[in-house]
Amino acid sequence: MLTIDNLTNEIDGKAILKGLSLTINAGEIHAIMGPNGAGKSTLAYTLGGRPNYEVTGGSATFEGADLFDMDPHERAAAGLFLGFQYPVEIPGVSNLQFLRESLNSQRRARGEKELNGGEFIKLAKEKAGLLGLDMEMLKRPVNVGFSGGEKKRAEMVQMGILDPKLAILDETDSGLDIDALKIVGSGINAIMRKPDKAVLLITHYQRLLDYVKPDFVHVLAAGRIVKSGGPELALELEREGYAEVLGAEVVA
Repeated sequence: MLTIDNLTNEIDGKAILKGLSLTINAGEIHAIMGPNGAGKSTLAYTLGGRPNYEVTGGSATFEGADLFDMDPHERAAAGLFLGFQYPVEIPGVSNLQFLRESLNSQRRARGEKELNGGEFIKLAKEKAGLLGLDMEMLKRPVNVGFSGGEKKRAEMVQMGILDPKLAILDETDSGLDIDALKIVGSGINAIMRKPDKAVLLITHYQRLLDYVKPDFVHVLAAGRIVKSGGPELALELEREGYAEVLGAEVVA
């Protein structure tokens, strides 16, 4: 589904990713962990198409197409979803309005029929139910006045409605209490744990992986993936720390 080969990039002239390679197949959940400043969020933003994240080498193909030849909205319409560590507020635009337009713009881009009001509300209720989010919350402006946990649940509702092929989730567990973590983890499983979908989870901690079991865990340090393994690798990192597992010179 996604193949990244020897990817390098720069932000404001500073090299961040330094030869990163990774392959994600349909039906797989991959987790990326690593110390602060390793390039985890940079990887997510580069794949999503955030401006000023300049690709300087390597390649990324998504279902056989060159990802970097696509604009961000084209990547989204092709089935890529990027979940943010800090979802933004959009005053004056209701969640329902935002979600319906987002979905129908993608459907138009794919040559699919747009959903009418009734069809969309039925879909929104279904996906909100998976995340325990009251429909009244979706009538409010996007993320305005929402707690950290409510923002993350609303973003997962968005993911459910857009129904992507590949979800890249950047520290979705950030700011979640125990109850919200369980709800968000269950929502990710319900929406994305399917044979034709894949997930790239970026996280600092093991706790989300207790609910969303990864097939593979990778450690990103100094702009490269330096170690890969199964779920037991995350437990080892949680127990021992990055410096102990990888060696202080690799982490630095």
